[in-house]
Amino acid sequence: MNFLAHIYLSGENDLIKIGNFMADGIRGKQFEQFPDDVQKGILLHRFIDTYTDSHDIFRQSTKRLHEKYHHYSGVIVDIVYDHFLAKNWANYSDEKLEDFINRFYNSLHENYSILTEKTQGLMPYMIERNWLLSYKTVDGIHQILTQMDRRSKNISKMQFASEELKEFYNEFEQEFTVFFEDLQLHTKQKLLSL
Repeated sequence: MNFLAHIYLSGENDLIKIGNFMADGIRGKQFEQFPDDVQKGILLHRFIDTYTDSHDIFRQSTKRLHEKYHHYSGVIVDIVYDHFLAKNWANYSDEKLEDFINRFYNSLHENYSILTEKTQGLMPYMIERNWLLSYKTVDGIHQILTQMDRRSKNISKMQFASEELKEFYNEFEQEFTVFFEDLQLHTKQKLLSL
């Protein structure tokens, strides 16, 4: 799952959300230097990634892309799944997506001192371009994939994956819906155990 899903699956605790959001850049036991709730978010992120990568439905989605995008297919599906979460947000939350995102951006500002350097550097760009809200449209997904392709020095060819999103839109959406229901259940259980 990508940024939006990780934040959403963290529940209402801002520090757990922040930990879950910035966990990719935190290796091994480095997480122990953060406040307890941030640590929980980092551990939750790791659980979500492991659970997602081994899930049959997620693998079914990545298989559709593997021949063309190889090991980048999982990254692409993470982003595609965030699109369906944003698009169908009203099915998952009573709060407007825009309000949820703005609350999260505010919490990043309020907790700036505990963010990793990488997150501090990413934050202004992310907020200015409103990445989280851009997931809602196929054009927004295309822009995100293009940015990621640039970071791979155009090796990944991810910028072209919005074509597969359009071509297999219904299949991806159905897979996301079933998978996300399962993921929510297991994530809630994991949160209780942290």
